[in-house]
Amino acid sequence: MAPAPTRRSMLPLLAFGAGAALVAGGAILTMIDTGPGAPAPSLIGGPFSLIDGDGKPLSQDDLKGQISLMFFGYTHCPDVCPTTLFEMSEILRKLKPGAPARGVFVSVDPERDTAPVMKDYLSSFDNRIIGLTGDRAAIDAMLKEYRVYSKKVPGTGDDYTMDHSAIIYLMDKQMRFVNALNLADPQKAVEEIQRWM
Repeated sequence: MAPAPTRRSMLPLLAFGAGAALVAGGAILTMIDTGPGAPAPSLIGGPFSLIDGDGKPLSQDDLKGQISLMFFGYTHCPDVCPTTLFEMSEILRKLKPGAPARGVFVSVDPERDTAPVMKDYLSSFDNRIIGLTGDRAAIDAMLKEYRVYSKKVPGTGDDYTMDHSAIIYLMDKQMRFVNALNLADPQKAVEEIQRWM
């Protein structure tokens, strides 16, 4: 007759069982049907509470109902941000008039990018691009939700720049992440946006 298993000999079996349960849970999560045409579940995105260029509070719920092209940057950015916002403006202009799509420019430099500064800066681009800013804690919380890299780089004296990721997040009408949008091919970008309208 085989001896009864000891507590120590059961540990590997328990660990294996727990690991198998986690894998199974992950598989179930990725197979959940979130509705026809819904994007796959993603770790990108989440709740936030910032202010727009008029100083009015704005959250993720206020953006629902339209496709959002979200970009994180700052107004003192020398090249990447203005170039990306120009390209985003061109994409928005290629959509049909009244298309339910907008651009969202979120500052990673709220110390300099106040609401009036954001509003003035974005006046040079398509008027469907809105600017969002807030205090440092609110910005950092959103950067974490959207997995955005941002780091202050000291310059001469009090001057500084911001290293940051330069991805455009395509969000569906429920503010769920769909894909990183490639603006290098404007026609493909327009087609990708239209898929989710």
